[in-house]
Amino acid sequence: MISKEIIKKIQAIIDPDYVITDENELIVYECDAIAKDKYKPEAVVLPLSTEEVSDVVKLLNGEGIPFTARGAGTGLSGGCLALKGGVIICLSRMRRILEIDTVNRVAVVEPGVVNLDLTQKTTPCGYLFAPDPASQTASTISGNVAANAGGPHTLKNGATIHHVLGLEVVLPDGSIVKFGGKGEDSAGYDLTGLMVGSEGTLGIITKIIVKLIPVPEECKTFYAVFEKMVDATTTCSEIIANGIVPTAMEIIDYVMISALEKVFDFDFPKNLQAVVVMEIDGLKEGLQKDADKILDICKANNAMEALMAKDDDEKTRLWSARKNAFGAIGRISPNYYTNDGVIPRTKLPEILNYIQKVSQKYGLTIANTFHAGDGNIHPAVFFDEKDPDQVEKSEKASTEILRKCVELGGSVSGEHGIGCHKMKYMKWIFNEDDFTAMRKIK
Repeated sequence: MISKEIIKKIQAIIDPDYVITDENELIVYECDAIAKDKYKPEAVVLPLSTEEVSDVVKLLNGEGIPFTARGAGTGLSGGCLALKGGVIICLSRMRRILEIDTVNRVAVVEPGVVNLDLTQKTTPCGYLFAPDPASQTASTISGNVAANAGGPHTLKNGATIHHVLGLEVVLPDGSIVKFGGKGEDSAGYDLTGLMVGSEGTLGIITKIIVKLIPVPEECKTFYAVFEKMVDATTTCSEIIANGIVPTAMEIIDYVMISALEKVFDFDFPKNLQAVVVMEIDGLKEGLQKDADKILDICKANNAMEALMAKDDDEKTRLWSARKNAFGAIGRISPNYYTNDGVIPRTKLPEILNYIQKVSQKYGLTIANTFHAGDGNIHPAVFFDEKDPDQVEKSEKASTEILRKCVELGGSVSGEHGIGCHKMKYMKWIFNEDDFTAMRKIK
């Protein structure tokens, strides 16, 4: 238990209004977006500056009290949970955009800046922040950095690590260090790259220098509807094999579509198995040629429909469906667990067939919405947390799916991270020498 004396010392550092110890308020911080595992902290603090983070860390470290960094809590791997109790250091109040430098194409932000807010600020200047996880309306950039988040547009633009130039970090002893800078490269070890994806295990990020990319001159969005999933996945592979690298390429299966129809009333054709949403962007000249080729490939692979969005409203509608897909599950299941595996793109038919067999084996519905372009799958296992048997089966089903991803040459995480949910799976992809090296780095 944290003593009242320690709480008073914390309140001397941080405004007492932002030091939470009430049992009811602490419930908010006991889980992340997946709500799969729950660990209630003993206290939550919300600092307003790097110096406050540093001073709190020094105090807690000196007293031997565990602490965990947290952003918006939108994570899906349990990386922001207080596994050993102690204190959660929540960075959501540190939400200033400190600088937008369009000449050097960079922005400097605090950790609590919401992903989409940055792009909305920079778009009028002709630039955007490329990483766009489905949670971008709520997730914070520090969380994106910690998990090396991806998103639909990762296929062309790359994951978060490709858009971070520098970091300010509070280390576990409270010292403040800076890695990288505004330049494209810096001398010495790539410590910025080491921090990106480290999930808060090496330090607490308090400032981020990110790249900005120009808003593309033109963008075209497509959707294609297929009666067979194999035709949908083959289409995606053939488009890339033809030298076209879409900005995004997403597949939604029939289970997820049934949930979306209840919310958005898309009126897709009956008996479909998959909807593919794609986007290409770039210079206006030549883009139509790629658009025509994409539609030809869709039709050659038996698409029931293959259309290009006619205007911005239709584009927005298609992407809102993709990004709200998991939220729509609430209409058809009380609970679900979103997995995050990755496999070579050509193995998509094999993993999807396997997921169907797992669904039948355990008698649980599994919906699939995934980044087809880079093989990052997100099978959502439906269950009712009030039924212990279903909870156990959902765990087993998820484990078997991720194990199959590894067997197919992939990994247990494409973008959500390891967190506490997947620690037991790390032995599938790392040996003891790997673990020793990582412990030495920490």
